[in-house]
Parts: sequence; C-alpha cells; structure tokens
Amino acid sequence: MPLTSGSKLGPYEIVSPAGAGGMGEVYKAKDTRLDRLVAIKIVSGDVTQNSELRQRFEREARALSSLSHPNICALYDIGQVEANGSEYLVMEYLEGETLAKRLERGPLPIRELLKTGVEIADALDKAHKQGLVHRDLKPGNIMVTKSGAKLLDFGLAKAQTPAMAAAATFDAATAAHPTSPITQQGFLVGTFQYMSPEQVQV
Repeated sequence: MPLTSGSKLGPYEIVSPAGAGGMGEVYKAKDTRLDRLVAIKIVSGDVTQNSELRQRFEREARALSSLSHPNICALYDIGQVEANGSEYLVMEYLEGETLAKRLERGPLPIRELLKTGVEIADALDKAHKQGLVHRDLKPGNIMVTKSGAKLLDFGLAKAQTPAMAAAATFDAATAAHPTSPITQQGFLVGTFQYMSPEQVQV
C-alpha cells in the first residue's frame, strides 16, 4: 500500500515517493528527531512473507551496516510498518540521478568518467576488504551526486569471510528476465548484461 505525504513511520515523516523496485517502494522522508532528509525503502508484503526474499532484505541491511565509506550509501536505521508488518531500511537521502539515467544523455566527459570510476572502485575495494562482493554492479545501482558517485543496493551481496557467511547464508539468483530485480533460486545472480565472466561460468 503506497504511503502518502505526511504519513508517519515511527519518527520518520513521508515527504514524497522517490522510486520503486522489485522489493518495494522508496520514499523521501524527514527524520523528525534529527531534522534531516532520509530515504526509506519499504519492502513489499511478498518479501516479508517469503523467507528467501526476507533473508535478502536482511542481508542488505547487514551488508550496509558493516560498511562506512563516502561512496557507499549509508544505512541509518531499520524498522517495521505497524499496519502490515512490512520492514524498511532508512538510508542516506541522495540528491542526483543514477548513472544509467545520466548515460541516457550521452557518454561522460573523460574527467567525469575517471572520477566516477575511481570512486566506485574505491567503494568496491572497501566492500571487498570487509568480505563483501556486491554481485549486481551496474549503472542503475550507482547514484551520481554533487559530492560524487554512490554505490547502492547490496541486496545480492555475498559474504566471503566465515563470520559474515554465517550471518548471510542465503544465495539468491536472478530470474530469467535480465532486467528483473527479483531473484529466484537456480538462476544466475545479478543482472546478466553486467556480470563478470567468473559469475557467468559458475
């Protein structure tokens, strides 16, 4: 059920819709305690009721909470919608556009291309050093902002260290339709067009 402007989720007041994905809706909201804008990602009822998708949501929360980097979207909080039991993530609100949207206007100038590439490589290096592989790196999961590029959506992240692997054992895989963000077992993980050769060969 879509939320309207002025709706409350605990201390968070919904301002406006900000987008939607396979796992639910994203809203621009205000944290009334700290007087700052945040992004709230509310997972759909299907995710809440499906144990595999719920594990994916929980993995994204754990992955984001373990990472602190200027080029990775920060996680502030998690919560539950009292009305229907849906869960949500409270994240850094980013002003800008996805790299996919930006590329619709044409290629990046070389200086901007190099800057964005270095920032995302640095963010991935941080994640890898903490034992996380993103597994869905694509222009749609990179936000271009005035302060630099930000890596989004760790819903398919895979833990590589024993401690993290124990906390995130579920291994989802992408459905046959290559643009679908919903995952199913028995298929490739991620978005086919952007997979590394190693992923495809597994």
